[in-house]
Amino acid sequence: MHYFIGDLGHLFVITSFVTSLISAFAYWKANSVSAELKDQWLINARLAFYSHGIAVLGVIICLFTIISKHYFEYHYAYSHSDSRLPLHYLISTFWNGQEGSFLLWIFWQAVIGVFLLNTQRIWEAPVMVVFGLVQAFLASMILGVVIPLINIKIGSSPFILLRDAIDDPIFSLQPDFIPKDGSGLNPLLQNYWMVIHPPTLFLGFALTLPPFAFCIAGLWQKKYSEWIKPALPWALLGGAILGLGILMGGYWAYETLNFGGYWNWDPVENAVYVPWLVLIATIHTMIIYKNNKTALKSAMILSIAVFVLILYSTFLTRSGILGDASVHSFTDLGLSGQLLIYMLFFTVAAVLLAAIRWKEIPTTEKEASIYSREFWIFLGAITLCLMGFQVLLPTSIPVYNKIIELFGGESNLAPPADQIGFYSKFQLWFGALVALLSGTGQFFWWKRMDKDTLKKEMLPPVLISLVIFVIIISLAKVYQPAYMVLTLAGVYLIVSNIKVLLAVTKVNTSLSGGAIAHIGIGMMLIGVMFSSGYSYVVSLNNTGMLISKDLPTEFNRDNLLLFINEPRSMAGYDIEYLGERVEPRNGSGYVSKNDIDLTMDPYRVVATKDILFNGKKILNAKDTFEINPENTYYEIELRKNGKVEASLFPRVQINPAMGGFVASPDIKRTISRDLYTHVSLPMNREEEPEWSETEEIRTRLNQQFFVNDYVAVLEEVNRIYEIEGYKLSDDDVAVQAKIKVSGERNSYYADPIFLIKDKAQVGRIFSEINDLGVRITLLNIHPDTNEFSLGLNTRQKDWVIIKAMEKPLINILWLGTGVLMVGFSMAMVRRFREHRKSN
Repeated sequence: MHYFIGDLGHLFVITSFVTSLISAFAYWKANSVSAELKDQWLINARLAFYSHGIAVLGVIICLFTIISKHYFEYHYAYSHSDSRLPLHYLISTFWNGQEGSFLLWIFWQAVIGVFLLNTQRIWEAPVMVVFGLVQAFLASMILGVVIPLINIKIGSSPFILLRDAIDDPIFSLQPDFIPKDGSGLNPLLQNYWMVIHPPTLFLGFALTLPPFAFCIAGLWQKKYSEWIKPALPWALLGGAILGLGILMGGYWAYETLNFGGYWNWDPVENAVYVPWLVLIATIHTMIIYKNNKTALKSAMILSIAVFVLILYSTFLTRSGILGDASVHSFTDLGLSGQLLIYMLFFTVAAVLLAAIRWKEIPTTEKEASIYSREFWIFLGAITLCLMGFQVLLPTSIPVYNKIIELFGGESNLAPPADQIGFYSKFQLWFGALVALLSGTGQFFWWKRMDKDTLKKEMLPPVLISLVIFVIIISLAKVYQPAYMVLTLAGVYLIVSNIKVLLAVTKVNTSLSGGAIAHIGIGMMLIGVMFSSGYSYVVSLNNTGMLISKDLPTEFNRDNLLLFINEPRSMAGYDIEYLGERVEPRNGSGYVSKNDIDLTMDPYRVVATKDILFNGKKILNAKDTFEINPENTYYEIELRKNGKVEASLFPRVQINPAMGGFVASPDIKRTISRDLYTHVSLPMNREEEPEWSETEEIRTRLNQQFFVNDYVAVLEEVNRIYEIEGYKLSDDDVAVQAKIKVSGERNSYYADPIFLIKDKAQVGRIFSEINDLGVRITLLNIHPDTNEFSLGLNTRQKDWVIIKAMEKPLINILWLGTGVLMVGFSMAMVRRFREHRKSN
C-alpha cells in the first residue's frame, strides 16, 4: 500500500485551500490599509498565492504519480485507468473524473493568477482578491474532509483509498487488498481529441475569470471605466480558447459518435455554448465602450453574467441534476450543495456590488444613431444574448422541476424530445440575424454616416452578395426559405468583411482581426447550412425487400444490408463488405480476425501469417501483439470503374458504460463533401447461429468438393501432439485435417480435429470459417479406402448493416473555424499590445 503519496497529495490540497484564502485576505488588506503597510501585505499576498500555485502543482504531481504508477489501491486510479493504457491516455484519465477536472480548472486559474500578479501592478490587489476566493471555492471541491461535530463532508478527494470508497466484503477480510488492474478509461474516450479537448475547454473556463475579476475590481474601487482596457484582451483570449474547446468537442463527436453530426444540443454541450455566446456579446460591448464611451453598464452586466453562467454550467453538469437528460454529465459525488453555494455566493456578491454602485456608474446622454457602427454592434450583442437565452431555458427544465419538487409541487416538464430539430429551428434564424447585423455594422467603421454615404458604401457589397447568393442557390438547389436566408446572411457577412479587410490592411494590418473573425463566422454558417441542412442518406435500400419486419420503416429504408464479399451499388460506388478487423494498439493498420489466434489474455493475440496492410508488412507470422478487444472494425471497400477509391473501417465498440454497443463512423473525405459511414447493426456473435443439417461426404486428399457453393480441397491430414485446452496422453491419437476453401476474394483454411482418447473415446473438434458461413467436422477416417468422412454445416454468410450519408461542403465549416481562430488571435494580440503600451 502506497500511503505516503496519497497523504502528501491530500496535504497539498489542504495547503492550496488555505493559501488561497490567506492570499485573498492579504490582498484585501493590501487594498484597504495605508500606503506604509500596503507593500508588506502585498508581499505576504504574493507569497501566499505562489505557495498556492506550488501546492496545486504538488497535487497534480501526486495524482499523476498514482495514475501512472498504477496504484490501484486508490479509487481514482482504479476507476479511471488500467495498466494497459499508453501514456497519452493515462494523461487524459487525469481529468476523466470530477476531482481531476476540478484540479485542471484550478491549475489553469493558478497559472493565470501568477501571470496577472506579475503584470497588473495597478489592479493586482483587487483582482487577486477575487482570484483567491474563486480558487478557495474550487479547492474546497477536492478537499475531501469531514467536519466532525456536524458530520458535513466538504469536497471529494482524489486521494481516497478504494476500500474507503466502495463497500465490498473483500476489504473486511483483507483490508490491504489491491486489485491487479483498474476498470479502465471509457473506450469511447480513448481518442486523441480527448487528450487535448478538456484542457482547452477548462482553460476557456478559467479565462472567463479575469474579465469578471477586473469588473468586480472596477466596481469595488469605483474605477468604473478603467477596467475595460485590461479586461478586453483577456475576454478575447477567453472567447478564442473557449470557442476552440467547443469546436474540438464538436469534431470529436463528428469522428466518434454516430448521430451524423457535430452538435447534438445535449444539455452539457448547451451549458458551454451559452456562456460562449454571452462572452462574445461581452467582447462587443467592451469594444463599443472603448471606442465610443457607451454601453458600459451592459459590459459590466455581461462580464458578470458570463462567469455566473460558467458556474451554472458547472452546477448543471456536476450536481447530478440532469440525470438521464445528458450522456455527458457527471454523477453526483455529493457536491451539489457546495456547487450551489459556490454559484450563489459569487452571483449574489456581484449583483449586490453592482446594485450598490449602479447610480454612480457613468452613463452617456449621447444616443447611438442608426448610422453608427456601435448601434449595429449593440443590436448584435443583444441578439447573441437572446440566442443564448433561447437555449438556456429548455436546458434548465430539470432545474425547474427540482425547484418545484423542493416546494412540494410536481412538474411534468420534459426537455425537447427532438433536441436537434427543436434548437436548430430557432438558432438558425438567430444565426442569420447576427450575420446580417454584423455585416451591416462593418460598413460604419466607428464613424457616423448619412443616408447617401451608407447607400454608396453598401451597394457594391450587397449586389455582389446577391449575385453570389443566386449562383449558390441555383447550383446547389437551395430552395428552403430558412436555408436561403442563412446562405444569404453568410455570404453577405463574408463579402462585407472582405471589403473592410481590404480597406484596413492598407492602413494597419493589425486592425484586421475582427474582419477575419467575421469572415470565419460567415464560412461556418454556410458550412453548417450545407453539411447539416443538405446532408442526405446514400445507403438507401433499393432492393425492394425489408431488412427485417421487426425494424422501423425508416431503418429499412435508410440502411444497407451487406453480405461479405458481395458487391452492392451506393452513391456512385461499388461497395463491398470485406470482413471484421482488429487494430493493433500501435495503430499500424488493420488485421483480419481470420488471421489471428486468441490467447488467454483477451488483449493479446497471435498473427497466424505475415500480415500486410496497404501493401506493407506490419506483422510477421507468430507475432504476438496487443489489441483493444472491445473494438471491431468492419472493412468496407469503395470502388469506381474497378479502381479502389477508399477503404473505410467503421467501428463497433462493446461499451457497457454507454448501454451496450457504440458505433463510430469512418469518413471518406474529399474537397467538396464527406462520405460518412457507420455500422447500424452488426452480427451478434453471442447469439447461436442457425446451422443447416449436417451433410456428410467422403473425400480423398486433393479431391475437390463443394461446401456452401465454395470449392474446397482436403490438402493434408497430420497427426498432432498438442491441443489447446486438452491434455493428451501417450495413448491418445489426434489427427488434424487442413482444408482449403476458395472464397470470392481469398482462400480460407479449416482445420478440424479427430481425436481418439484412451483408445476408446472418439472426439471431434469442428472448424468454422466465419466469413463464408461454413463449419467442417472431421467425422471419420477410412484407412482401407484412403477416404475421410467430413460433416458440412452452413449458415447465412457474415453480414453487416451500414448507414452512409454525404455531407456536402463540410470543409467550409472546418476552414471557417480556422479563419475564426486566426481573427481572434490577431485581435487578442493587438489588444494585449495596446494594454502593454498604456502600462
